[in-house]
Amino acid sequence: MTDFTATRALFHLPEGVIYLDGNSLGPMPKAAAGRVASCVTDEWGDMLIRGWNGAGWMDQPSRLGDRIARLIGAEAGSVVLGDTLSIKVYQALASALELVPDRRVILSDTGNFPSDLYMAEGLCRTMGNGTRLVTVAPEQVADAIDNSVAVLMITQVDYRTGRMHDMADLTARAHMAGARVVWDLAHSAGAHPVDLAGCEADFAVGCTYKYLNSGPGGPAFIYVAPRHQETTRPALSGWLGHAAPFAFEPQYRPGAGIERMRVGTPPVLQLAALEASLDIWDTVDMAALRARSVALCEAFIAGVEAACPDLTLASPRAADHRGSQVSWSHPEGYAIMQALIARGVIGDFRAPDILRFGLTPLYTNDADVAGAVAALSDIMASRAWDRPAFRARAQVT
Repeated sequence: MTDFTATRALFHLPEGVIYLDGNSLGPMPKAAAGRVASCVTDEWGDMLIRGWNGAGWMDQPSRLGDRIARLIGAEAGSVVLGDTLSIKVYQALASALELVPDRRVILSDTGNFPSDLYMAEGLCRTMGNGTRLVTVAPEQVADAIDNSVAVLMITQVDYRTGRMHDMADLTARAHMAGARVVWDLAHSAGAHPVDLAGCEADFAVGCTYKYLNSGPGGPAFIYVAPRHQETTRPALSGWLGHAAPFAFEPQYRPGAGIERMRVGTPPVLQLAALEASLDIWDTVDMAALRARSVALCEAFIAGVEAACPDLTLASPRAADHRGSQVSWSHPEGYAIMQALIARGVIGDFRAPDILRFGLTPLYTNDADVAGAVAALSDIMASRAWDRPAFRARAQVT
């Protein structure tokens, strides 16, 4: 059983702050500063370019990918890190489309993260030949899967509401229809157990700066099922995905297995920060994490509903349909969130009217939930949010 009091002590949590935004940017593991400083001083500083070999920089993307694989139910050798999540979405989607060359439809849902949809739209324009993106309401995805669909592209947990798609069911439906599936795990990896191998997923992508705590701009990961690895052609054929990068051959030859999905030079400093976080994650039982997440979310929902009747629950009420976040809607959601942040309770806002809170067991406890409920209750009862300063929109919400 994971000791979540012990894991909480491993994170830097500023005094006087209740942090409920780890679903957007995870807090810093205390060990990360020292690990990055050592990478800067001892490796980059003293080893210089020798760090690629001597410090193992070149192997970081695959080595850390295997550690993330445990958290998402992936096979060894099926996950590699590097680049941004949008890049990995493009890679996975383009590769999946090539596996179904006689079809032209990418199916997604209207609740998907906009960047995923933008990448799909751009890929469709590039490919031409009638390739198109079709979106339906999240509740209609299952019924929309038919033999015209080439690829189902779905974010498992909705970034606004926390609504969770049934990965096993939708993957099975897509395969029965002859389609491939790309899962975005941005709000799943580190939030709850995922079983990519058990669900026979084709591709998956995700970021590491949310629940996995790699820091702002942390690298993304991509998963390719072992059965597809030797036939998948990487659409972005970067030099580090080449079979022999330092042979500097003029033509591209894909690397073996998941290595072919590498593109550019790995972000060594960010990977060092991620390594410090994964030292914590290596001790975490995912079933225990999920049980604790559900308990925190249920307590938060009960507390807010009892104290704040003007807020409407935007997340699914049933825990098995919800990720590790709870969202509320209110026409003045932005101002309410700014008032809450001013009290030291940090969540975030998502347009048009969503107050979003991440309940992350590695460092969130019962006292945090109670404190957040109390602050939110007072703000709503006193209309403390009703000030011009709290309505002024910042660049990042």
